[in-house]
Amino acid sequence: MRLSLYRRHFISAGVLAAAVGVSTAGAATAARPARTILVLGDSLSAEYGLKRGSGWVALLEKKLQAEKLSVTVVNASISGDTTAGGRSRLAGLLAQHRPTHVIIELGANDALRGLPLQLTEDNLNQMTQAAQKSGAKVLLIGMQMPPNYGKDYGARFAALYAAVAKTNKAALVPFLLKGIADAPGNAADSTRLFQADRIHPKEEAHPLMLANVWPELKKILK
Repeated sequence: MRLSLYRRHFISAGVLAAAVGVSTAGAATAARPARTILVLGDSLSAEYGLKRGSGWVALLEKKLQAEKLSVTVVNASISGDTTAGGRSRLAGLLAQHRPTHVIIELGANDALRGLPLQLTEDNLNQMTQAAQKSGAKVLLIGMQMPPNYGKDYGARFAALYAAVAKTNKAALVPFLLKGIADAPGNAADSTRLFQADRIHPKEEAHPLMLANVWPELKKILK
């Protein structure tokens, strides 16, 4: 009788221990933070002029799946947005989505509108710092202006992204349209990957855009 009671007690204790172990493992899994990438951009990230699902952000989602990475992508890009617009929206997006990574692809429309470069830089700094303060890692995506904007202006515009990245120790893609807008050859070569407006890339350019982004993004996803 005593042996039977002892045996039942031992088995019960073993089952309890196993249950606690499973529960602890489950809690550890649940506690592991899910990764979410928030993309804050303009028309270059909002699939302007393209069929849905063909832009570089949509291709990024497919890339993450192919790499077997469990990451949610939230594309909060709006065509025509500026750094001021992105800055005004960011706090709400951070609170809503709680991203672990934020990609900021803004600034081109600031230049097209002739806004002061210092204003653009200040807005990028504020957005980067706000995202980092929330606990997210930041990837800045730089842009460059066409030669008709002037060599000095173009150089200063491109440099501000590097300055913001350096100041805040953020990751940087120097030029989203590398190999697309700066294609070697004649004028026809440099525009063949653009839509009729010569501003927005065609669908076939978006895999190249992702190829520019992915190496730097992959580093901060580790």
